[in-house]
Amino acid sequence: MKQFHRLFLMSLLFIVSYPAFAAGPSANVRAIVSGIVTYTRWPELSAPPRLCIFSTSRYTQSLTQQSPEALPYQPVVVHSTEEALNTVCDGFYFGSESPSQQSEFTSKYRPRPLLLIAEQNTECAIGSAFCLIINDDRVKFSVNLDVLTHSGVRVNPDVLMLARKNAHE
Repeated sequence: MKQFHRLFLMSLLFIVSYPAFAAGPSANVRAIVSGIVTYTRWPELSAPPRLCIFSTSRYTQSLTQQSPEALPYQPVVVHSTEEALNTVCDGFYFGSESPSQQSEFTSKYRPRPLLLIAEQNTECAIGSAFCLIINDDRVKFSVNLDVLTHSGVRVNPDVLMLARKNAHE
């Protein structure tokens, strides 16, 4: 099983690193988000995690669309901060919300382990634990270890190494 995990992570790195083989940013965003969710563990969660996706995301359709490969999460589209605050989620995918809006939102959300992924947080200094860096067809991600440490979820160290490798390309 550990061999499969490493193979999956290496395949993900290959797809992300070589845009000529990728199907475009939507497919790459979906692959990276699915990979991150797959290698994240929540305490006391027995079903697929509910990933609440803000409708401001450019990739909402890609992240919610069912395809031959099943999603490792249950997507829930939220249209406002108020709706999100009243929805039970195990993680959030932020679209155009600023890093400060992300931080403010998560401080208001009920205390529970949360995976936080952002589409528009290139510096990744505050707000989300995982920040996508999208340039043309190429999609990379960085990790804010401070936010991740306080998130209550555990992420496979290989994912963190993958982010580190991508940051140095």
